[in-house]
Amino acid sequence: MNYSATAPYVWDPSFADSADCLLSSDQCVIQAQHYFIKGLVEIPIIGSDEVFSWAAWVSLSRDNFARTVDFWDTSGRETEEPYFGWLSTDLFLYSPSTINLKTHVHTRPIGQRPFIELEPTDHPLAVEQRTGITMERVREIAEAVLQHPTNSESK
Repeated sequence: MNYSATAPYVWDPSFADSADCLLSSDQCVIQAQHYFIKGLVEIPIIGSDEVFSWAAWVSLSRDNFARTVDFWDTSGRETEEPYFGWLSTDLFLYSPSTINLKTHVHTRPIGQRPFIELEPTDHPLAVEQRTGITMERVREIAEAVLQHPTNSESK
């Protein structure tokens, strides 16, 4: 019930050997100028207590990224105010593109990925986050992702 993007859409494999770039499972820095963290766009499943999640990347300002890193292993970090960010994962199932949708990133307790709250617009992903999806839609997503494995990994 979770699909995960391996890197922000602007990541290039050639960055891996650069001293001013970093890609871990949770954080990414590109050329010491662009900062990203991975969080979850959670979508409730209608008629269930479960949620479907897209593990996606969000760009943060340098200051907010630094603050996130400073509190990464600090108990109580979930009391931080949400950080503004731009969605930086192309979830290919959606049109128009999900790139640069406005978000608020909510820090959670240590060991939990942040929650990505999309701005409440009429974008299909934002609508799904607000209203939920059916199990049939979850199956559609799974089938599409399995046919398009380069964009995400099943978790």
